[in-house]
Amino acid sequence: MSGTAQGAARGPERSGLVKRSFALAGHRTSVALEDEFWSALGHIAAARGRTVSALVMEVDAGRTGARPLASELRVFALSWFRGSAPGR
Repeated sequence: MSGTAQGAARGPERSGLVKRSFALAGHRTSVALEDEFWSALGHIAAARGRTVSALVMEVDAGRTGARPLASELRVFALSWFRGSAPGR
């Protein structure tokens, strides 16, 4: 079995992803990210005086392309720590 097929067969609990649910635009949605990204988003939210939920809603509202929310949150966190995110 190839590494790709093995990775695809693993569930979120075995892949290192942590799933959290949010209400966005009037509906519930779940986002799965690595724990390190949830910690980073928690740090960013605290620095801005917001909750992680409020930060996720802000990032979701600012999406313009077809990038999935989980990817958008990872890029946002990376940009924030690099110093180039909006509101930094």
